Amino acid sequence: MRKAAGPGGPLLGPGVGASADGRGLIRRRRRRWLRYGAGAVGVVVLATGVTGWVVYAKLDGNITPDDAAAAELARYAKERPTSLVKDAQNVLLIGSDSRSGDGNRKYGRDSGTERSDTTILLHLAAGRHSATAVSVPRDLMVDVPGCLRPDGKRTEPMFAMFNSAFQTGGSACTIRTVEKLTGVRIDHHVVVDFSGFKDMVDAVDGVEVCLKKPIDDKDAGLRLPAGKVTLDGEQALGYVRVRKSLGNGSDTDRMDRQQRFLGALVNKVQSNDVLLNPVKLYPVLDAATSSLTTDPDLASLRGLYELVRGLRDIPAERVQFLTVPRESYLYDANRDQLVEPEAEKLFERLRTDAPVRVSKRIPTNSAPAESADYGPFLSRAAGRAASGAVSPTPPAPTFRGNTAAEDDCG
Repeated sequence: MRKAAGPGGPLLGPGVGASADGRGLIRRRRRRWLRYGAGAVGVVVLATGVTGWVVYAKLDGNITPDDAAAAELARYAKERPTSLVKDAQNVLLIGSDSRSGDGNRKYGRDSGTERSDTTILLHLAAGRHSATAVSVPRDLMVDVPGCLRPDGKRTEPMFAMFNSAFQTGGSACTIRTVEKLTGVRIDHHVVVDFSGFKDMVDAVDGVEVCLKKPIDDKDAGLRLPAGKVTLDGEQALGYVRVRKSLGNGSDTDRMDRQQRFLGALVNKVQSNDVLLNPVKLYPVLDAATSSLTTDPDLASLRGLYELVRGLRDIPAERVQFLTVPRESYLYDANRDQLVEPEAEKLFERLRTDAPVRVSKRIPTNSAPAESADYGPFLSRAAGRAASGAVSPTPPAPTFRGNTAAEDDCG
């Protein structure tokens, strides 16, 4: 028999899901909220997935593939050096001084040509336990092979300044010139212009450097106090490019400054948890990908990720910077030439993935500090050999340079 809920109220009973204590009503409401909640979660997941895909597609589409360079390098595939060590990677980083594009025009007149303002050969050791960045001076006299010009004509091989290779035949000509000079196979290349460099620095909220003296350089647009200074993108560009008002005005001093700045940038990215924080990582990725022209294999987020994923755990003291051993060119003091056999010893170690050490100071009259390292070692090794002991591997030669762990303000 049904019971009345009250005067004028509906008749309720177990047949319609009611209970004397109201638990049936609570269960119905709970099921309703579960359905709504599941629907809301589904919408959030879908929206997140769509947003993630939109972000990925945007970043992925930012990168410009260097198809012309790939085609030109394929043409000369047989003459290129081979890779000697599996998993080791050599990446050529090219800073272009192009004035074309909205972000670059204020740095000078666009003449329709560009040169490699900065070129760095980045060697990533197999196993990614170290990274060695080697600067190639733009004024170094080298053999530049015959290259394809932008107008479709081909040049004859020539002996010229290194940065003329990029002006003559772009990244492909620069890569072939570096491979001819070093015997090192270039696996990937990245080209970045002025605007891209600035955006990268701004994306990490600036980079701190230490200035021994104040800077007031109108041409570079720099006016900075002495001491610790955090440079924004515009200031950083002036800092790494200026020559007249900093140091001795030489390209050597400028390259040292560029290397120290890159070390500070590495420290900023690692210490600021940029790689682990999506909110911080997105603007960095957006700035980086928007400014890059790379070989087709790197021209995607997946390609870049595969390259850099092993770099996150390299200690700062194992991220090294140095310049190829060189001296004033015999026939022109304003140009450079390699110091041999020291330069070849460096190139051989890069080719074979052998360790390299750097130091701010090395023995006089010796680019690698081999004389200081090997003398005591050889005498001890001779004694062990006489006693039948196995000799250890000789220590790595030392070149003038610095690591990302070194702090000029310390």
